[in-house]
Amino acid sequence: MSNANIPAASIKAIIIDDEPLARMIVREYLGSYPEIAIVQECSDGFEGIKAIQQHHPDLIFLDIQMPKINGFEMLELVEEPPAVIFTTAFDEYAIRAFENHAVDYLLKPFNKERFDKSLRKWMDNRLAVDRAAAARAGDGSSASLGSSASSGSSASSGSSANSGGGANPGNNVNSGGNATRSREADSETRPPAGSTEALLETAAQSPTQQHRIVVKTGGKIKIIPLEDIHFLEAADDYVKIHTHQGAFLKNRTMSYFEQALDPTQFVRTHRSYILNIQQVTRIDPYEKDSHLCILQSGAQVPVSKAGYVKLKAVLGL
Repeated sequence: MSNANIPAASIKAIIIDDEPLARMIVREYLGSYPEIAIVQECSDGFEGIKAIQQHHPDLIFLDIQMPKINGFEMLELVEEPPAVIFTTAFDEYAIRAFENHAVDYLLKPFNKERFDKSLRKWMDNRLAVDRAAAARAGDGSSASLGSSASSGSSASSGSSANSGGGANPGNNVNSGGNATRSREADSETRPPAGSTEALLETAAQSPTQQHRIVVKTGGKIKIIPLEDIHFLEAADDYVKIHTHQGAFLKNRTMSYFEQALDPTQFVRTHRSYILNIQQVTRIDPYEKDSHLCILQSGAQVPVSKAGYVKLKAVLGL
């Protein structure tokens, strides 16, 4: 559900939850905040991604347990996630991830008092970052020959803050001024992307996260069951996932997958390769102390000396 005629100066929010009652409660609680406009409500992660790309919200209220793709998987597919307040039923791994990375969350069922506390904390942090950005922009413009037009426009630029010091970065809502300077101020104050990645890496330890990989390819979202994976290969800033249906890129590291995948099924045989042991047909000697794993597909995966030790241990050789 998308709302039209949203005031340009509003704080834009999106509610993403598969439960209509849960969305209604958040919507009702947000009624106390006229400065916040709900630009869309979404019932699953697919809708959520489209809404974020369309509206560029400052804040999303995101459920974790959703059909199709869960909240963590959705965030992985958003290039620059906005600030997030998570709304979730009890999940040991999710809550551990939130608390380890100082991310604010609302544990269902939550009341208005708890909701207000969480939202006010985000708004206070946002205001502090906006003021700091405006002050820096003002200093820069006053140094540039005292241009009054420049200093006036830069004072109106700002960026959204993270929730509880560790939520995801938000997009700023410009109320005027130079767009380039606003983007620069936003990049200066946006929390590092590593904070979001660290949260997702911790969440990846959840058993519910360890049975599939979600990727975006050609504008579409593809869910890859782990049993369909042949091997993973490092590819610059990405990991190439080789499957029955071809290869797909994921913006993650080999270390991330080494930690996230079941070590009894996936072994890092080389700094650039992780293989699914179910795909191995034989292991051939190669150069010096290295080997090659020959897979059912005919692919050859390098095995280093250290990787060979790990592989033999998992295979019980």
